[in-house]
Amino acid sequence: DNPPKHLVSYFVVYDPRARKLMLIDHIKANMWLPSGGHVEVDEHPRETVRREAMEELELGADFSIIGQKPAFITVTETRGPGTHTDVSLWYVIAADSTAELNYDTREMRGLKWLDFAEVLAMEDQLLDPHMKRFVHKFEAMLRG
Repeated sequence: DNPPKHLVSYFVVYDPRARKLMLIDHIKANMWLPSGGHVEVDEHPRETVRREAMEELELGADFSIIGQKPAFITVTETRGPGTHTDVSLWYVIAADSTAELNYDTREMRGLKWLDFAEVLAMEDQLLDPHMKRFVHKFEAMLRG
């Protein structure tokens, strides 16, 4: 893909009452991932979260869990055709896991809400390569 490096804003959707996070079954990546997208020219990465949350899930971005700064930063070589490097900022936004979400069927096959143990039990090749490390770090952040 061109350019060979992309700045990405991931947003992990988290329900604090249910203590679950949402992952999407991403069609192109063929993995379970947090939602997100490429940062546009002259766009702040946090605004990318707002835009992508509305486009992909019809969800407003509520940054009340840990604030408006990224919780995690990763660098990943993508898989499959059009391989490139994603530099990803991982934000956390709040949502209610019992509310119905309309998702973009052009980008994802579906979504599911998982507790931390369920994410950690998934096979590594089904997840973003940094997902389990994020879960451990996020759990520690929530404990304070």
